[in-house]
Parts: sequence; structure tokens; C-alpha cells
Amino acid sequence: QVQLVESGGGLVQPGGSLRLSCAASGRFSSVNVMGWYRQAPGKERELVATIISGGSTNYADSVQGRFTISKDSAKNTVWLQMNSLKPDETAVYYCNLHDRVLNRDYWGQGTQVTVSS
Repeated sequence: QVQLVESGGGLVQPGGSLRLSCAASGRFSSVNVMGWYRQAPGKERELVATIISGGSTNYADSVQGRFTISKDSAKNTVWLQMNSLKPDETAVYYCNLHDRVLNRDYWGQGTQVTVSS
């Protein structure tokens, strides 16, 4: 069974920074994509950033240049550094692992990020 455990959410002022962490455990392929998604109240879940097992990254246009995704493959951990946060980025942030061999998705429980003065 695969588990994803997120941490690092909280309350931050507009323009501030937060760093989210996600640790994966269990059995999954080393050929995978890990990423972060977010869901604001009343809105659909949207992609924020992904990083593939080879290290290439992908970002939503809205966060390009402000957010950075990184990982430690040996520790099966991925981070999302979020800078210059905006109030409309208040959402629950979810960690995702896509196993490309099994074509299966796993989700964390989510961590709340609130951007407010």
C-alpha cells in the first residue's frame, strides 16, 4: 500500500513563502511522476507542479517563476517551495504520485494553505 504524507501548510501573508513536503512510502515503481495539485473551495482540483523520475519539471503557468518543485529520490520525498504567495492561492494542496508502470495514482490527505493578511 502506498502512503503519501504531506506537511508544511499553514497561514501566510500575501507575498510570503511556504515550503510543502511530501514523503511517499510503500511499494511503487521508480518510474513515476510526483506532483502537487490544489483545490480551492468551489473549484476543481488543478495541477500546480510535477517532477518526473528523471528530474524534469512542469509548472502551471500561474506559478511559473514563483514555485519550485524538487525531490530526493533516495528518500521518496518531494518538496514545493512557494514564494510570493497570493490570496487566491488559498487552497488544500495535495501530493500525488503517478506510477507509470501500473498507471495508478495515489494521493495524500492534503494540507491547507491559507494566504491572508
